[in-house]
Amino acid sequence: MADHQEASVTLPSEPASVPVARRYVADLLTDWGLPAGADTAETVRLVVSELTTNAVLHTFGRSPTFTVDIALDFDERLRIGVTDSHPRWPKRLPAAVQQDNGRGMVIIRCLAAECGGQLSVTPTPDGGKTVWITLPWAAAA
Repeated sequence: MADHQEASVTLPSEPASVPVARRYVADLLTDWGLPAGADTAETVRLVVSELTTNAVLHTFGRSPTFTVDIALDFDERLRIGVTDSHPRWPKRLPAAVQQDNGRGMVIIRCLAAECGGQLSVTPTPDGGKTVWITLPWAAAA
């Protein structure tokens, strides 16, 4: 097996694409050797769900598609990025008790930190952004 693997998928920015992205990443990581029931697998599924949901809900029709990029450096790190073309970067919203949304980025940051990873955002050349989560691959073993 190669020391480095990469893959990506571009999907329409619509709610039906969220489970498609989640399944794509889960299947890919299983193919790359991550057991389906591993804690890291569950974390990745939740992170992909949150990031792709944000790409669908918070781009307000200004991003017709989103792309999920996955890169794995064996014995080092797993990087997953969700790119959309909306210029607004994600914000951590104050989450009132009665509020049903606004907690996605907080959840992602907490999950990343719990696994020894991190969250970052980078601009794209077309004025959009990629929200990245980086996790140590050794934690997946």
